[in-house]
Amino acid sequence: MIDPVVLRENPDLVKRSQEARGSSPDTVDQALEADRARRAAITAFEELRAAQNAHGKKVAQAPKEDKPALVAEAKDLSARVKDAQHAVTAAEAASDEALSRIENIVIDGVPAGGEESFVTLRTHGDVPSYDFEPLDHLALGEKLGAIDMERGTKVSGSRFYFLTGIGARLEIALMSLALDRALQAGFTPLIPPTLVRPEVMRGTGFLGEHADEVYHLDDDDLYLVGTSEVPLAGYHMDEILDLGRGAKRYAGWSTCYRREAGSYGKDTRGIIRVHQFNKLEMFVYTTPDDAEAEHLRLVELQERMLQDLGLSYRVIDVAAGDLGSSAARKYDIEAWVPTQGAYRELTSTSNCTTYQARRLDIRFRPESGKTQPVATLNGTLATTRWIVALLETHQHADGSVTVPEVLRPYLGGLEIMEPTA
Repeated sequence: MIDPVVLRENPDLVKRSQEARGSSPDTVDQALEADRARRAAITAFEELRAAQNAHGKKVAQAPKEDKPALVAEAKDLSARVKDAQHAVTAAEAASDEALSRIENIVIDGVPAGGEESFVTLRTHGDVPSYDFEPLDHLALGEKLGAIDMERGTKVSGSRFYFLTGIGARLEIALMSLALDRALQAGFTPLIPPTLVRPEVMRGTGFLGEHADEVYHLDDDDLYLVGTSEVPLAGYHMDEILDLGRGAKRYAGWSTCYRREAGSYGKDTRGIIRVHQFNKLEMFVYTTPDDAEAEHLRLVELQERMLQDLGLSYRVIDVAAGDLGSSAARKYDIEAWVPTQGAYRELTSTSNCTTYQARRLDIRFRPESGKTQPVATLNGTLATTRWIVALLETHQHADGSVTVPEVLRPYLGGLEIMEPTA
């Protein structure tokens, strides 16, 4: 959630942020009113509690003949204090709920508008051209014996698949390369749980407007994660971190699950939009002052990976209306997919400032002063979808595919993936 002090002292800033996202600024007024009601309820409770304490002393010092009447008053005060305490609990819950409807305050410079209002910051590489009709990634994957959608559908339903043979090896190679890069950059590797409690899913901001994309196990009240960002954010929940020696950086390797609700008819061919995939996710806890520099560092790591894989891409500054509720700024890197004639997202990296940390109660202690919420950031370093751009970009007329040099050590020195038939 946002800083309540900012809400009280600069509500116009919060309203502008909501409007840039395409959200109603009325949520700000509602949160302000709920916050006022909460503080009024606390004041009323504290006044009654003080009166109760003073009356208790009066009862103790009163003559015997006056005590029955004073005790009756004490019982009445006790009931009123209890009611006031219940009122505080209800007001705090209402205030928290109202505050939770306000999304993170976007950083200055983030473009306003919806999905199509992004700003292209830079492009890299030439759009590949071919002297033959290129195949899409699924046709290539089938020729290579790398992707089996038919049996994936037979076993699990639509939007499921098997990576087979060189396809399975290619994904492991990609993930291993990403893990090595993360280790070189000072990240601690984690293999996190992929089932999390509601408070962790809610704390990271995934139970808002996109809750219908999340798988839920009703009997256990656990959620399947759509990114290891979720368990990595929960890793230090309710803790005070020592950031005196720098940021805490983690790289989570996990399977991820998304229902893809509302995407009927979109990218139904191949492995672009599927229900299950693997991902290596970078996650950083740092001070708010260092968050923006850390954000650029994550993008640099992502770009270096894509460059070494020989992919053409663009980096975009995502518009406010296309940000998740927790992100104050997000950069996407989109690779060129030849058969679609378009750039498609391969990585995202978000600066969530202190929004998630306030929900999950993750703090640090500065050299002087009281504890403060940390800033959290996340970014993809490799995922299954990358196979799409790799196969299509590096294909040849006979259906073979060149293995990028950087991946060859992870594939036993293999230089060319050959059709199996």
